Amino acid sequence: MSEKSSSSGSDEDVDPESGQPVELGGVLSKWTNYIHGWQDRWVVLKNNTLSYYKSEDEREYGCRGSLCLSKAIITPHEFDECRFDISVNDSVWYLRAEDPEHRLQWIESIELHKAESGYGSETSLRRHGSMLSLTSAASALSATSTSSFKKGHRLREKLAEMETFRDILCRQVDTLQKYFDSCADAVSKDEFQRDRVEEEDEDDFPTTTRPDGECNHNNNGSKEKLFSPASPKGINGIDFKGEAITFKATTAGILSTLSHCIELMVKREDSWQKRLDKELEKRRRVEDAYKCAIHELKKKSHYGGPDYEEGPNSLINEDEFFDAVEAALDRQDKIEEQCQSEKVRISQSSAVTPGDAFSIGTHRFANKLHSHSSSLSSAELVSALDDIHRFSAQVEEMVQNHMTYSLQDVGGDANWQLVIEEGEMKVYRREVEENGIVLDPLKATHSVKGVTGHEVCHYFWDTDVRMDWETTIENFNVVETLSENAIIVYQTHKRVWPASQRDVLYVSAIRKIMATNENDPDTWLVCNFSVDHNNAPATNRCVRAKINVAMICQTLVSPPEGDKEISRDNILCKITYVANVNPGGWAPASVLRAVAKREYPKFLKRFTSYVQEKTAGKSILF
Repeated sequence: MSEKSSSSGSDEDVDPESGQPVELGGVLSKWTNYIHGWQDRWVVLKNNTLSYYKSEDEREYGCRGSLCLSKAIITPHEFDECRFDISVNDSVWYLRAEDPEHRLQWIESIELHKAESGYGSETSLRRHGSMLSLTSAASALSATSTSSFKKGHRLREKLAEMETFRDILCRQVDTLQKYFDSCADAVSKDEFQRDRVEEEDEDDFPTTTRPDGECNHNNNGSKEKLFSPASPKGINGIDFKGEAITFKATTAGILSTLSHCIELMVKREDSWQKRLDKELEKRRRVEDAYKCAIHELKKKSHYGGPDYEEGPNSLINEDEFFDAVEAALDRQDKIEEQCQSEKVRISQSSAVTPGDAFSIGTHRFANKLHSHSSSLSSAELVSALDDIHRFSAQVEEMVQNHMTYSLQDVGGDANWQLVIEEGEMKVYRREVEENGIVLDPLKATHSVKGVTGHEVCHYFWDTDVRMDWETTIENFNVVETLSENAIIVYQTHKRVWPASQRDVLYVSAIRKIMATNENDPDTWLVCNFSVDHNNAPATNRCVRAKINVAMICQTLVSPPEGDKEISRDNILCKITYVANVNPGGWAPASVLRAVAKREYPKFLKRFTSYVQEKTAGKSILF
């Protein structure tokens, strides 16, 4: 999973002109549904909106969905370091980044867009201008008034601001009072000096008083001094001291009233706080009830989110997991029955003459009539010396191990437990766990009339007919052809929710093993075992399972009556099927064992019925 971003979520991602965070785009994995799981999507963060497109090339066709981030809740996953969830009301997006660093980048960018979306945000204030201007106040007052428009301030903070305004007003009143006092003092001093000069002149010099109040000194050549008449009103007839006293009284009344209002609001706040506490308690109870209702609703309906699928921290318990898997398998069985019924209807409506020709595919084993007189002194692997490729040694080792151990009797110290017995078919199991993962080996024995071991192994190995009988596979392809008898196959199995989807990469080889003496039948074997290949690496979409499987078949022939030729009524195929599977993942052990017990017998019956149907009326291939 890759991720490309047009910008990061740091503080530098703000447009210096508009003050808005810049656009962010990249590839994130988005949880689609429980069928398709995680899918890569092109996600764009722009203008406080998160949108996603199927790919970057399809942006011109419109987005697949979008979320407004104003009220979004971003939740980093507790255990998955690459995942984060975004929820808006009932809508939830589950997203995964390429690595924890990219997740942090996206979360920071989303939070930045979200923070800049509110009206009271810093950018919003810059965009809409100052909310309050006090030209008479200092910078401290401006900061206080601006903060009053920010969200989340309680009543006590508002009252503190009012206290600040009152202090400023008091300082202004003191300044005005000093000015008025100085004016009054200046008038008083002027009158005092005037009276003093007049007294001195009266004692020392004869003066003449003019009608306009000006005084002329004696006529001995000295300078004349003039004084304005004393006035009780002060300069220009204004009583500055009286005005100051009146202004002080008025402002004192204003301040007293303001203090009284503040006192009343403080008393009322206690009552409001009690009401708020009651409302918060009611809200908490409603929210708890809502969460419980949502939880119960999710339990009753299907679990659509990734937290309810298979995983180490899955929210679904073991019983719910088992019920969901069983329900999904029942649905698949119903679909399979409908498909089979449709096939039967089509085959009955079209008359097909059974041919005598038998097509065995492309591998080079020649048809050969069964010989009762064949006698070989030693066992050998037919065509093993010519079937050389880079996995030859591993194939031969697997074949020898299966011939040595898989055909052994289930008794003794092997601890095989019989879990199913239906007619000729018996299924055994040994319980094995490693690091909490179920690794139970399974072994099934079956006897099928009318088919040979060669025919059974051919249809089990041939990929051309794989999808005709295998109903659990979603798709498969041959990654590499190693030889005429060995291939590397990659296949994905249908998902059974809530279990994760599984895929398998394995070598599949077919062998014929000659009998050691004339009394023992020849053996045909197909072995499949997991390998690695550069053309099919493991991905996070599927859990890679490891397998070691063998289909071992022996043909038993009963002598026909008289001179009659051997027919299919005279042949019996003895099948031994062994499977060692490491499913990986975190599915509960009880679920894995229950699924294996249910599905393996169905698989074996379905496959053998298919072989009988395909070989009916055709020549026998030994």
